[in-house]
Amino acid sequence: MTNQWSIQLFAGLPERLGLLTIELTLESNTMTAQQLKTIIAEQHPDHASLIQLCFVARNHAYAADDTPLQASDELALLPPVSGGETPSRYQLTGQTIAVEDITRLVIVPNNGATLSFVGTTREWTQGQRTVRLEYDCYAPMALRTMEQIGQEIEERWPGTLCAIAHRTGVVEIAEISVVIAVSAPHRDACYEASRYAIERLKQIVPIWKKEIWEDGSEWKGHQLGPWNPTASL
Repeated sequence: MTNQWSIQLFAGLPERLGLLTIELTLESNTMTAQQLKTIIAEQHPDHASLIQLCFVARNHAYAADDTPLQASDELALLPPVSGGETPSRYQLTGQTIAVEDITRLVIVPNNGATLSFVGTTREWTQGQRTVRLEYDCYAPMALRTMEQIGQEIEERWPGTLCAIAHRTGVVEIAEISVVIAVSAPHRDACYEASRYAIERLKQIVPIWKKEIWEDGSEWKGHQLGPWNPTASL
């Protein structure tokens, strides 16, 4: 008896492998995440090194290499990322983000400090002109991991609130791609929590950006060393 395995692909993987979804027919009904990556790498040897850098997502959660998988699981292969409680606090949108609207979500009477981080599309990077950015995401898992960031912040800095909004699709030069708003009882916690949210977003939220230049393009992931979304900051 054979079993059907279906693995979704995101960001640059569909372009490189020429597939949106990998479909496997295997005798086994269970295997580890590492075994699954090895099978995929064997079928796509030209991209084996990239595949081994990826993480498997199982039912909207990152799976360590030794995590057991079932053929019936919802699976995705995620390349290194770029960088809710309800959709109102944690948002993915193809529309312009209003900084004031996101900031308003975290302003409460008991918090005396509020910070809003705004990320925009930069035109020039190391002498190379960017024409626009394109963002791809694994939406259900992105919202779930955004909420996770908010929960981690509230555990580390009691009373601190976080809201995150991120663009999807095409983002033009100088347009806002992400807003992270944080409020806290005191300013020190607010600064620390804001920085934590930014770094954690780059580490665990499955959102990727494609830089479009005048003479080419490239998918960008996390650039600050080995990618491990299961690690703690």
